[in-house]
Amino acid sequence: MRGLLLYGDTERSAALRHEIPLAIGDPFLFAEVDGQRYVLTSFLEADRIQRVLPDAELFDYFALGYKELVEGGMSYTEAGREIEARAVRQIGIDEAVVPGEFPLALGDRLREDGVVMTVDDPAVNLRRRAKSPAELEGIRAAQRAAEAGMTAACELLARALPGADGRLQVDGKPLLAEDVRSALRAACAEHGAPCPPDVIVASVWQGGGHEPGTGPLPAGLPIHIDLWPQHEESACWADMARTFMVGDPAPEHADLIAEQATLARETLEQARAAVRPGITGRELYDATCDVFEAAGYPTQRTAQGEVDGFQFSLGHGVGLEVHEAPGLGLAGHDPLVVGDVLAIEPGLWDKRAGGVTFEDLVLVTEDGCEVLTRFPYDLTPEPVPTR
Repeated sequence: MRGLLLYGDTERSAALRHEIPLAIGDPFLFAEVDGQRYVLTSFLEADRIQRVLPDAELFDYFALGYKELVEGGMSYTEAGREIEARAVRQIGIDEAVVPGEFPLALGDRLREDGVVMTVDDPAVNLRRRAKSPAELEGIRAAQRAAEAGMTAACELLARALPGADGRLQVDGKPLLAEDVRSALRAACAEHGAPCPPDVIVASVWQGGGHEPGTGPLPAGLPIHIDLWPQHEESACWADMARTFMVGDPAPEHADLIAEQATLARETLEQARAAVRPGITGRELYDATCDVFEAAGYPTQRTAQGEVDGFQFSLGHGVGLEVHEAPGLGLAGHDPLVVGDVLAIEPGLWDKRAGGVTFEDLVLVTEDGCEVLTRFPYDLTPEPVPTR
């Protein structure tokens, strides 16, 4: 029989967390054949798994002979793989579809039994492209936390004043990227969705890309804030970005920054309006590149190795991973499906002044999309009204 095999723990494997919405730290085997699900685990997890998968058939390591194998001299890893092979035989799988992350050693052991292994990441990813109700609830909760974090950052920047040295100050002290990051992370955590320590608070002073940003923040130049909190209960992520500027830009930068902001907002709105089931991420990306290229900016389509312009993808899927399928870039060949959650993040970078990026989260619906992000796009930070 042909079936799906997954192996790992739900704290690191998004594929497994989708199938079994529980935090399970120890690795286990999951299988599905013709809609029937099977789980090989220990008695420590059996009751919890049975509650969320009442129709699944559960196997126990000890019931399949684990104790005898280790008492006979096998290591726990060798014995584990032997029991996993026994479970696969008992289920009757002789052809297995697996993700690329499937353990090589276990795959080799199953091949010894004649099981044909086929890596098919798109098939595995498609199982969780359409988010479950619980996952959507977790994403929405994470997004509310993201907005709370962005609000904290915005309010701190709104208190800042340009200093004589071109650096921002709050209460007479330099405002550091670390200060803003600490404030936004605390706010996200208070809403049940902590942020990793490398969320971005950066400017041209700290460099581009995924540089988190350190040290003093500049007056009169864009400050890029990109944060991605993870809802603790569901393990689902959100992702959003805004750009702020405190103080007037230098005359040589003013028109550039204004154009960056206008084009970033225009392409964000254009992409959101075009999102629908069946369109590909590449089509959305190409339409964005068309706008930027027409305005004279290089993109990945036109200039390899460049830094300036639009040198990243339009976005990505978000769910149990902060970066997951579908892609919205050069390799975005997969059509969107109802239930996809997308981070759309057009932006422009210039090594003289930095860049402007806006990022929203959207849910693909039957006739378009629902925008999940609710936050202003103003470059000038202002206190955000409480909803």
